[in-house]
Amino acid sequence: MFVVLYACLINAPLTCREERINVSMDVAAPTACMMSSQFTVAQWSEEHPQWQVGRWKCVPANRLSRDT
Repeated sequence: MFVVLYACLINAPLTCREERINVSMDVAAPTACMMSSQFTVAQWSEEHPQWQVGRWKCVPANRLSRDT
């Protein structure tokens, strides 16, 4: 399971990026992922203070785009 978050630079709000954070979680537990992802997103935000997280979601690994 991955937490996919979308963040934009605080000083340049039109500069945004997608981050994929691999979390060890059963694919059958998306609700558990959403609850525990709050900590993951908060930790990422703390480590990247120049970025502001706009939204995030949990995505099973097999549903991620293979493009990136």
